[in-house]
Amino acid sequence: MLLNRDRILILKRDSAPDDCAWFLEVDTTFVNEHKKILNTEVVAWSKGVKGDGPKPIVISGPSGVGKGTLISKLMRDFPSTFGFSVSHTTRAPRDKEMDGIHYHFTDRNVMEKDIQDGKFLESAQVHENLYGTSIEAVETVTDSGKRCILDIDVQGARSVKASSLEVISIFICPPSFEELEKRLRARGTETEEQVQKRLRNAKAEIEQGKSSGLFDHILVNDDLETCYANLKKILALDGHNDIPAAKNVELPLGHLVAEMDQKVLIHCRTELGRPSNNLFVLDVSSVKGGAPGRTRGLNMYAIGPFGDGVNGIKQVENNSFSAIEGRASHYY
Repeated sequence: MLLNRDRILILKRDSAPDDCAWFLEVDTTFVNEHKKILNTEVVAWSKGVKGDGPKPIVISGPSGVGKGTLISKLMRDFPSTFGFSVSHTTRAPRDKEMDGIHYHFTDRNVMEKDIQDGKFLESAQVHENLYGTSIEAVETVTDSGKRCILDIDVQGARSVKASSLEVISIFICPPSFEELEKRLRARGTETEEQVQKRLRNAKAEIEQGKSSGLFDHILVNDDLETCYANLKKILALDGHNDIPAAKNVELPLGHLVAEMDQKVLIHCRTELGRPSNNLFVLDVSSVKGGAPGRTRGLNMYAIGPFGDGVNGIKQVENNSFSAIEGRASHYY
């Protein structure tokens, strides 16, 4: 079923409830960009998901500013709310490292193609190996009902900002450059050469983070507890206990459908394949996102039971849905 002339909604028969709505994109921004890059015709798939899902959070800042401590406090105080994506790497697994848990271990040619195809939010080469965060890894955390936290540098944050993923971006900066140097030296974990390198990188990151308009929020970590309290305010966590985020509602399997005004009527069948009286509306008027991640914003609600099969439906009125007698022209 063509929607907005840029994507086709496909409902899969006999599929799992959380895997039945997919979009084939034929004229979206992502598709058009890759037509230019690849100089050929392009289509792309994205999975349809009910609701918007919690926005991932990008937290960035120079080494030694305390962002790791702030993230650890969030994960400790709100373990059911936040989660980390699993990064990809082309290096070999080390002792006791498990694929899909510590990293997604992959071949270099595979990862390079996925980067070219726009499937990675950010990537970098470190000591002859590629490391990166894929959009799919972030979406998987969001699908679980948690907010994904991305601890990445300013350049990575810039790549995320340019992607189709909607995020909340936060930059943590020190009260002064002198204070940052004091904290770095107090750790006693780096040589003087390493300290100087981190300080040079930190100076550049602070300038970019504070002046480019790249970040939605800038927090000064003068006092850790005050900074943490301000971080919780930004994330609307102050005064709230850790409550597991609501997971996506499963979509029922549908076989007979009709479309009107970006609303799709789904007439479900029984397990024996016979028409039932159950009617649902799949509202696709507020979808956003898309390939290479998810198409989110689907809304579903019941409007049945009515009649005995599609031909027995006389009138359905809900929002802009009007009489649809005999209008089920698409079968799946």
